[in-house]
Amino acid sequence: MKKWRINLVFLIFIILGLAIGVRLFYLQVKNHQLYKALAQGQRGDFRPFQSQRGTIFFSAGQLLAVDIKQESENEISRNYPQGTMASSLIGFVGGEGAGQYGVEGYYDGELEGEEKSDGGEDIFLTVDYNVQFAAENLLIKASQNLKIEGGQIIVMDPKTGKILALADYPNFDPNSYFKAKDFSIFQNGSVQNLFEPGSTLKPITMAAAMDKGKITPETTFTDSGKVKIGESTIENFGGAVYGESTMIQVLEKSINTGVVFAEKKMGHDVFLNYLRAFGLFEPTNVDIQGEVYSENKQLENGGDINFATAAFGQGIEITPIQLARAFCAVANGGNLVKPYIVGKIVDNGEAAEIKPEISSQKVIASGTASKVAAMMVSVVENGFSKAAGIPGYYIAGKTGTSQISWSASGIKKRGYSDKTWQSFIGFFPAFNPRFLIFVKLDNPEANTAEYSAAPVFKELAQYLINYYSVPPDYEE
Repeated sequence: MKKWRINLVFLIFIILGLAIGVRLFYLQVKNHQLYKALAQGQRGDFRPFQSQRGTIFFSAGQLLAVDIKQESENEISRNYPQGTMASSLIGFVGGEGAGQYGVEGYYDGELEGEEKSDGGEDIFLTVDYNVQFAAENLLIKASQNLKIEGGQIIVMDPKTGKILALADYPNFDPNSYFKAKDFSIFQNGSVQNLFEPGSTLKPITMAAAMDKGKITPETTFTDSGKVKIGESTIENFGGAVYGESTMIQVLEKSINTGVVFAEKKMGHDVFLNYLRAFGLFEPTNVDIQGEVYSENKQLENGGDINFATAAFGQGIEITPIQLARAFCAVANGGNLVKPYIVGKIVDNGEAAEIKPEISSQKVIASGTASKVAAMMVSVVENGFSKAAGIPGYYIAGKTGTSQISWSASGIKKRGYSDKTWQSFIGFFPAFNPRFLIFVKLDNPEANTAEYSAAPVFKELAQYLINYYSVPPDYEE
């Protein structure tokens, strides 16, 4: 009996020893490259990786994509340790070893190390891991609370164009991209999906008319609740009538007829030229593969009704990243910036910093930009965007709720469905902005963006204030 117990204990030790040995092999041999990359990324060690393809990191060194050398048959596979996080931003390496979508696709040559024998270059994004995580969680929360069908959040430095977060919903796992049944999930909605911005475009219309000297923030007009354009009639949301209103109140109450008034004051050609100057008819050239844009030929060749609806953001197609860039010019005093997502490229230990590209020619005068920013602050403090306000901080913002056309829903039919895009654009601190946030939600279960996108903006803005220790603008 005693001998049997001794043998049992001996057998248990053998099993435990084997288990530990297998685990050590897994950590030290099989996943050696992964943990080596993690360690080097965290401590800022820029020694080149002895792998076929360069490694991709978040801005502070958290690992996003790395080659793993498999011991069986000496093969190298691409691994994405963060799983679904930032998947539409990063893209993936396809079966033939080429980068597809996102950063993997755009920087395929650098990562692959073309014409080099010692592997590819390593890339550090401008994206902050924690801000990206927070933004993606807010979209997941919106999918649960508001039943959104999709959505995007962009966080940028409006003075430089640096992207701090580019969140998309839904996401996919790039480690098993081949399991996706619908390839559209690989697209980055911020740069590859067009939408009609709705009332978020109204400050741009106001900026154009003011910059041309046709209106001021105090210019008044009398709103009767509707305006007739040829055979068509444009009405305010909910059929509201506001009477005599200033241009500030037009933005505060998001009065459709008011921006139609402003567009008429400057004329169609002037309005069109400003839309072009804000970059809404051309790509931003952000460094993500597959950016799309619309030349909006229907608007260019359209009549009075087309320009009237475009003044409040319907009948004009843009991408979220185009709108974000346009508002960077409002936030930073009139300069158009290039959005960028890669901050540093490391080759053989030598780090090359990516410098911001800022246009030397102003889209609007600095004075105009300041006036529009002040009007947008009034929108948050006194208008329909109060849900975005944070005590102690001047927040400049604007909601937008626009109908989704049948064609945008993939249905070959003219006109608009009952579904909506609901969005919010804002920047803060308003008069010396450090952050610009754009939130877009696809068909949420809410009447307007005041109850959907604006609260999401507020939650993320509060997170940024706490995370970056942004001092208040004033005491309560």
